[in-house]
Amino acid sequence: MSRDYKQYTDYLFKQVPMFQNVGASAYKEGLENTILLDEHFGHPHKSFHTIHIAGTNGKGSCSHAIASVLQESGYRVGLYTSPHLVDFRERIRVNGEMIPEDYVMDFVDNERKFFEPLCPTFFELTTAMAFKYFAEQKVDLAVVEVGLGGRLDCTNIITPDLSIITNISFDHMHLLGTTLAQIAKEKAGIIKPGVPVVIGETTDETRPVFLATAETQGAPIFFAEQNHPRRHYDFELKGSYQTKNLQTILCAISHLREIYNIGDDAVQYGLLRVTKNTGFRGRWQTLQTHPTVICDTGHNVGGISYVASQLKKQQCDTLRIVFGMVGDKDVNSVLQLMPRHAIYYFCQASVRRSMPSNGLAELAQRHGLNGTTFDSVAAAYISALKSAKPDDLVFVGGSSYVVADLLCFLEKKHQISTIVVK
Repeated sequence: MSRDYKQYTDYLFKQVPMFQNVGASAYKEGLENTILLDEHFGHPHKSFHTIHIAGTNGKGSCSHAIASVLQESGYRVGLYTSPHLVDFRERIRVNGEMIPEDYVMDFVDNERKFFEPLCPTFFELTTAMAFKYFAEQKVDLAVVEVGLGGRLDCTNIITPDLSIITNISFDHMHLLGTTLAQIAKEKAGIIKPGVPVVIGETTDETRPVFLATAETQGAPIFFAEQNHPRRHYDFELKGSYQTKNLQTILCAISHLREIYNIGDDAVQYGLLRVTKNTGFRGRWQTLQTHPTVICDTGHNVGGISYVASQLKKQQCDTLRIVFGMVGDKDVNSVLQLMPRHAIYYFCQASVRRSMPSNGLAELAQRHGLNGTTFDSVAAAYISALKSAKPDDLVFVGGSSYVVADLLCFLEKKHQISTIVVK
């Protein structure tokens, strides 16, 4: 009897609490379930080396870029990231190839009798799946992105070769703390005894936290802001915020070279082939030209500050912004950053956490941002594109889930047009 992959992913999305859909109620403090799952599968994470990456913004870019460089160096590389944009399998890759549908279905069929009584969260379950898959695929190492925070994140059972914390800004304050120092302490929870840690960006509040934690753990600490690469490297990812990420990536690579065989060519080719090598999408990604359409997953004050600044510098006739957010972000602070000269198309993504588009539009109006409301990302995008002239810029963002809905819509549209052409 044939199996339907969508039924299995629907089961994963609906039967176990998923942060993507329900937010804080899907966040579980403590590693009890993670440890039980790890024991059940025979501690798979101990069979391969790891690099652990935490931070408020930039985790995805740094994870994918470092994985790409390691692939170009000839290593078999696992990559575990979140959230996914179109397909659940984006979260778990080996040398850029997504985990097979059959593996996901087999995992559910074979293991549900064990995990259902545990009532694991979605992230606990998928982390166990990822580590099991990487072990069976005999990866040389895995680049593992923290889901949320660090100290209590279920990826934190690993002891990596290198820890990386990209930066700290305000996000998930209801879970991680209301000050930068408190959030930094949670993220610093990935610092392990004797394991070197690279810090991407610091503030006066966060730097002492990292220094104190590293000293307590006896972990060598390196600040990317003080790292000066000997040569210039071109980077495929073009968002203005990628300048900071590249600084972090190069600092990390300089320390990984003490463990792994990484040549200059591998670094350059890895940085130029991130999307090809890893399937990375959604970071200042140009989807078409005439009119230009760009999407970006920046979704909090730290991420949007770079996006908004870059939007204000774009040369175009009319700036059209398809925009949606989730309700548990600092929406007012984000809206305050957005360009006022744009035409807005307010929308809501297809997850329960999405802020209703009419509520978002009302708040936006208080910040001098005006536009029309739509019930879906697709409807907002179609309207923006229909109105756009060849020299206009259409930007889609405000949330990872807005970008996810856009990419899903474009993929379905492409599939339909392909069927019609055939």
